[in-house]
Formats: sequence, structure tokens, C-alpha cells
Amino acid sequence: MSGVIAFTDIVGFTEFTAAEGDDRAVELLGLQRRIVDDELPARGRVVKDLGDGLLLWMDEVDGAVETARRLQRSFAAHATGDLPLWVRIGMHWGSPVERGDDLVGNDVNIAARISGQAGPGEIVVSEAVVTHPDLRGVDLSVDAIGPVLMKGLPDAIWLYRLA
Repeated sequence: MSGVIAFTDIVGFTEFTAAEGDDRAVELLGLQRRIVDDELPARGRVVKDLGDGLLLWMDEVDGAVETARRLQRSFAAHATGDLPLWVRIGMHWGSPVERGDDLVGNDVNIAARISGQAGPGEIVVSEAVVTHPDLRGVDLSVDAIGPVLMKGLPDAIWLYRLA
């Protein structure tokens, strides 16, 4: 089963929770989830909630790239001073292992590490996403970050920031 593994992560969530309290934190998590549920393609799914982030699965790389762009636009549109929804997204094309409803394996680990390389409002993707054949003809403007060594991974992964 190949597809795009994506992680979202709310930037500054721990600080927000400490300052605003648990009820407001739950409100922010609910907003993120509603936006993701509204934007996911029909053949995409939320695999699981991960505290202040989500593990997503999408089977088509072109749809996943467009979904990530829509998500960031929607997150930004809903971000306010009193409810700051700044999210980083990391994406990798791979073949995770299904374990019940969950996804595990090296490709999931790579996607998780990639999300940590993104800043607020950014989408960072692996070379496996950028060079995927289904992206030929898709308007894909990227800035190369370069090969990045990430914790726990033996080799550097070429990363790109979607412009």
C-alpha cells in the first residue's frame, strides 16, 4: 500500500495550553480536526490523533499536495489572536505497514521527522513526493532545503519546502 503519509503539528501548543488552559486547548484541537475533516479527499483519512497533531494518509500524491495547500490556507484563515492555529505539515511518499487501523514503519517515521523540519504555516516534503511521476504537469513550486540528517534515520533525506 503506497501513498502519502502526512503529519500535522500545532506550533506552540504546549505554551498555548499553559497560558490558556485545557478547555481552550481542546477547542483548538477541535478546530484543527474540523478543518482537516473538511479538506481531506474522499480516499484520504485521519489515521490517528497524536496530541496536538494528526497522522494522515492519502493515496494520491497530487491530491495530497493540493490538500496540504488547502489545509494551510484554511488554518491561516481560522487563526486569530485568541485562537492561534499555526500548523506545520510534513509529507513523505512511501509504503507503510498497516497494523489494524494504524500505520507504522520506516516511511511513517520519516514523515514524522519531516514535519519537525517545517515552520509555522509551512509544508515540507521529501524528495519521494517531489519526484513522484504523478506530479508531472502539476504546478509545484518548491524551495530545496537540501539533504537533512534527522534523528533516528541513518541517511540524510532531501527535503523541499512547498512555496
